[in-house]
Amino acid sequence: MKVGFIGLGAMGSAMASNLLAAGHTLTVWNRSAAATEPLASLGARVARSADRAAQGEALCSMLANDQAVREVFLDGGLLDAMDRGTVHVNHATISVALAQELAAEHEKRGLEYVAAPVFGRPDMAAAAKLNILVAGKPAAIERVRPLLEAMGSKLWPLGEAPERANVAKIAGNFMLAAAIESMAEATALTRAHGVSAADFLDVMTSTLFAAPAYQGYGKLIAEQRFKPAGFTLPLGYKDVGLALAAGEAQRVPLPFASVLRDAMLEALAAGDAELDWSALALVAARRARLDERE
Repeated sequence: MKVGFIGLGAMGSAMASNLLAAGHTLTVWNRSAAATEPLASLGARVARSADRAAQGEALCSMLANDQAVREVFLDGGLLDAMDRGTVHVNHATISVALAQELAAEHEKRGLEYVAAPVFGRPDMAAAAKLNILVAGKPAAIERVRPLLEAMGSKLWPLGEAPERANVAKIAGNFMLAAAIESMAEATALTRAHGVSAADFLDVMTSTLFAAPAYQGYGKLIAEQRFKPAGFTLPLGYKDVGLALAAGEAQRVPLPFASVLRDAMLEALAAGDAELDWSALALVAARRARLDERE
């Protein structure tokens, strides 16, 4: 397929490289032009503007947040520059409200819209092992299925309303954050009693919590390996905020989401913005003043 890709951060660049590897003709654009160079070396065409990347059968985007998506697609006029019938596949984790707005704006212009947020860190994106949540019109999804299958190991269909994929992604990230916070607090407790985080988490992630999320983030916490960040604290803070907003919209209380938001805000206030969100373990340790005890 002839496809464009917008948003070449750690996730987007890895996903785009897999489209090239699958034999698709790729045109890329990024606000920071330097990010396009590795893909250009692999054979991608580099567009000088976002609208030039949107000239194919489909356009994939992986932008950071609501603001970036709005600036490029709505305020920047990209939707108006796209040809009728083009399928826009939006991989970004965005708010439910913006997802609904985007679906309506695409429909007004005769454009197809598929929400396809992903679960997986950059290493999984590079290995094409992402789990991709998919929602949109079935015909549009089928048109871009070859692209999605080139980037992920499994597609999870969630219906025709695009925002369903987004709320599932938001809820999933909320669960991940809750898992990280539980390990952060539990390891602070064990460390205070002389049991190392590594020993405790080895037990837990080999028995009661032998699941990828606990094992992966447990290893980061045990090793205090918060750089380079696979998913930064500001992104986690953003996503917990999206969960709270989605809950407020439908009057669904999320009391623990408020706890997580405050913990992440505490981390950001301490200067941890460049760290992985597993660095919530540092917040729990600081609260217990563990460094003063050890």
